[in-house]
Amino acid sequence: MTDAGLLSPGTHRGDAHTDDTAVLQALLDVEAAWVAAQADAGLAPPAAAGAARAAARAEDYDAVDVARRAEGGGNPVIPLLADYRRRLEQLDPGAVRFVHRGLTSQDVMDTAMMLVLRRASVPLGRQLRATAEALARLVEAHRGTVQAARTLTQHALPSTFGLKAAGWLAGLQDLEQDVAGLGRLPVAYGGAAGTLAGSLALFPGAPDAAEQAVDLARRWADELGLGTPPHVWHTSRRPVLRSAETLGAVCAALGRIANDVLLLSRPELGELREPAAEGRGVSSAMPQKQNPVLSVLLRRTALTAPQLVAQLHLAASQYVDERPDGAWHTEWPALRELARLAVAASSHAQELTAGLGVDTARMRANLDASGPAVLAERISAALAPLLGPGPDGATGRQRVQAVVREHATDREGMLEALLDLTAGTVLADGTPVDRGLVADLLDPAGYLGANDLLIDRVLARHRRGADAPPAAPGTPAGAADHDAAGGPAGLTPRSSA
Repeated sequence: MTDAGLLSPGTHRGDAHTDDTAVLQALLDVEAAWVAAQADAGLAPPAAAGAARAAARAEDYDAVDVARRAEGGGNPVIPLLADYRRRLEQLDPGAVRFVHRGLTSQDVMDTAMMLVLRRASVPLGRQLRATAEALARLVEAHRGTVQAARTLTQHALPSTFGLKAAGWLAGLQDLEQDVAGLGRLPVAYGGAAGTLAGSLALFPGAPDAAEQAVDLARRWADELGLGTPPHVWHTSRRPVLRSAETLGAVCAALGRIANDVLLLSRPELGELREPAAEGRGVSSAMPQKQNPVLSVLLRRTALTAPQLVAQLHLAASQYVDERPDGAWHTEWPALRELARLAVAASSHAQELTAGLGVDTARMRANLDASGPAVLAERISAALAPLLGPGPDGATGRQRVQAVVREHATDREGMLEALLDLTAGTVLADGTPVDRGLVADLLDPAGYLGANDLLIDRVLARHRRGADAPPAAPGTPAGAADHDAAGGPAGLTPRSSA
């Protein structure tokens, strides 16, 4: 049986870093890195580390066979270990005894999942940065492209497409630190019952065995490019939840872009259009159609991700004792699918934003079609204070609003009616209310609020982020990851002496 993605079109773009081969490779790398960490600590010969790495090639193993045998112990680590030991024995029989000692299956499985996420974060981050660059170009190019702002599906006020694209960009900027955190995930390290007893046994008779066991975890983390955890997290799942929330938020931010594109690319609006590509957007029954497939797939992902995040929260709430009994197993497919979806979605978004077509004339035409009533807020704010009560007792504001309602779609009619209503009035500075002033009030381009300031702030933030060097994988998230002496924080135990 295979899962080629027939029921999840487009997710193949994330397969290279999240499929079964990627998971298998991560599991092997975790085991090999543990041998290498022991060699670095002087507990194993350097040759054992070399052999352990040479034996850790996913293409040398049968993932289907490992998956079937995983039923026996409830996880894939157990059958894979047996295969790994056999292969390593062919390369270096003496190295076999260093494999997995002091570890438990959960240490390996959790650490491998963190490694899968870190590796998936590389294309994810790269594609999101490319998407941000494309959005920044759209923002700058269309800061003056007037269009209707819509609230509750209706035209509300004039705005610009540049400001809309700036909102998309800001949504990605808000996630930059969270996405960077996927490159600083922790190893899982606790042994059979979360006490580190198995690792302490590697240092028999040493008065500082506990400190050396924790230092071995640091060496292991360094080998893998991961971080050292602040505590044993066998049943405290914040690293998983934080990762899931980040991936879910990425899917949501990209889904927000897709929603706008889907709406504005409807033929009756026609303000945006997806980039064309051979074979994309075709219909089996209607050859004239060009469906916005990239946005459809992004929306699919945004609708799927929340349930996966919820599954992980549900699992975390069901952990018991020092090792879980079933809740842990539900994490693996949910977390892997989230990573797969997010990487694929970031690829789709990069392509969508880089080639997004913008019909500026249609944007202006759609805005104009809503008539001068779209400027009711501006007209009322400028003219209502100049008017006294009407013969019927209506306030100045009510008198202006009555004109706006009567001439909602008739610019010239509204212009004349407002001139009649305000005849003989002057502004606070003495400027008479004349045809030129009222005509300016009816120009949508003159009522864009803080458009330029808001756009400049987003672009400045983008430039600061683009100039900052990316954090190296495995770099600690901050000083909290290390104690004052520079060692790993949180896990540092007290000596039994």
